[in-house]
Amino acid sequence: MNTLSIRQQLQNYLEVADDKKVKAMYIMMEEDIKEAVVEYSNEFKTALDVRYAAYKNGKAKMVTAAESKRRINKLLSKRKVK
Repeated sequence: MNTLSIRQQLQNYLEVADDKKVKAMYIMMEEDIKEAVVEYSNEFKTALDVRYAAYKNGKAKMVTAAESKRRINKLLSKRKVK
């Protein structure tokens, strides 16, 4: 089973697992989870707030996830990997 399948199955399981099992899993992985948490600077949070406000007010153009993926794939296809 590949890692993606395992991740999906774990996510699905966490949705239905009883509280005792979820807490036990958390305790086992607590240190790893804390290390994986990303802390954003206040400057970055402010920039996100400004962008979100512009979006909500109709002053910023957004693209769909599909369009973003298309653009990224186009850029990656131009890049030559050795």
